[in-house]
Amino acid sequence: MDVQEVLRFADEMVFAKTGEHLDDLQKAILLGVWKGQKHSTIAEESHRTEGHVRNVASELWQILSEVFGEEVNKSNLKIAMERWRFSIVSSNFAKDFAQINNINVCGDTLQPPEIPKDRSPSNPTSNTSQPQTRLDLADAPHISSFSDSPDGDSFASRTSELATLEKWIVQEKCNLAAISGLSGIGKTALSLHLIPQIQHHFDCVIWRSLRTSPPLATTLKNLIQFIANQPETELPVSIGDRLSLLMEYLRKNRCLIILDDAQTLLSKGQLAGNYRPDCENYSILFRQIGETTHNSCLILHTWETPREITALTGENSPVRTLQLKGIGTDATEIFRQKSLLNPEKWENLINAYRGNPLWLKIVATTIQEIFRGRVADFLKYDMVFLGEELAAALHPQIDRLSELEKKLISRLSLEANSVSIEQLLQDADLSPSELFNGLQSLGRRSLVEIEEIENETLFSVCPVVRQYLISNPVC
Repeated sequence: MDVQEVLRFADEMVFAKTGEHLDDLQKAILLGVWKGQKHSTIAEESHRTEGHVRNVASELWQILSEVFGEEVNKSNLKIAMERWRFSIVSSNFAKDFAQINNINVCGDTLQPPEIPKDRSPSNPTSNTSQPQTRLDLADAPHISSFSDSPDGDSFASRTSELATLEKWIVQEKCNLAAISGLSGIGKTALSLHLIPQIQHHFDCVIWRSLRTSPPLATTLKNLIQFIANQPETELPVSIGDRLSLLMEYLRKNRCLIILDDAQTLLSKGQLAGNYRPDCENYSILFRQIGETTHNSCLILHTWETPREITALTGENSPVRTLQLKGIGTDATEIFRQKSLLNPEKWENLINAYRGNPLWLKIVATTIQEIFRGRVADFLKYDMVFLGEELAAALHPQIDRLSELEKKLISRLSLEANSVSIEQLLQDADLSPSELFNGLQSLGRRSLVEIEEIENETLFSVCPVVRQYLISNPVC
């Protein structure tokens, strides 16, 4: 949707619900948010105070939430509008508007159109008579309701990551892009923001969660059924035949597939990237998508990257890996929304919790509840506070470690400063081969920080992980 479509669509929806059209400031807020502007920029361009813009925006999100029947806010505006515009709609409001932008909504079901066999994947918008991109985001979370979503303007710091992914997928047409990082760092949020930017380059966009570790046969069935609108009774039985059929559709059409929580396919107690025995065949799917020629792209969200993806990744390869870091000083928006005080101390808090949006939201809530928002009072105690909620978020990731990694990370947690390889070889009672394997695996899990000082590579664990290991020894 371009900005004029956004305004027209939102105005029609609001008018049908309230009998009133959007006023000029509401339109300015919609346009500004759609373009990624902050409230302060919208206020400046509209010659209003930032506080007034925030109040009007809050009222507007409430109106749109009532219209869409789901929570709408600054963070999820794009995906909420696209989801409502393209997804299956069962509300009474949808029945009253059975035609929206040439997409038919009949009763409670929306049947996807036949996929055109002669559509050029390299130029999906060349024929204006072709159908709109079909979306299946049934498994996608609302951007405001899942734990690793940055709040409000804090997502502004991800513009470079969004640009990188768009370049890889749209311009360079990579086959597979893995987004890795700790829980809470923003992997899912990144893809939710990416979809509206690039979906018009694809025939269809499909989001599937792997949280329950579904068998490969089930995942293949779900993908084929949506892409080809093919009933289950007509699908081949064997996994090999289903995989061949999926690859055929990925060659004939331009599809974007997002698989969330891929770490559930991987084994605990081994080095990073090894599969559980019952999920080993997923490696065939990822290898096929990564190595063979086709017109589609798979985005994978994971705490750790599967081994064959790591092996295939390269700058000139059709397989890429993006390891997410913290959001830096843009995390201050989280503190503003939590009404924290002492902004001169906020950077200290961001550094201690490494800009992880989930960690910062948890500690900001603690500061608000115990210190009435006074960050300076919290920092007086010179400690990294975890609390049960943050410790619970870290536990599943630490629990996945192999015995080698547990031994190594325990040794690293004893040091407040970074440690060299020579020091670790002396103190950790490990062979060079064991040490290198352990450091590499911990790095792929984002549990070890690496820095270069005077041509020497140094390793450490971040304060949050160190505090967790002090309170919860792993060996």
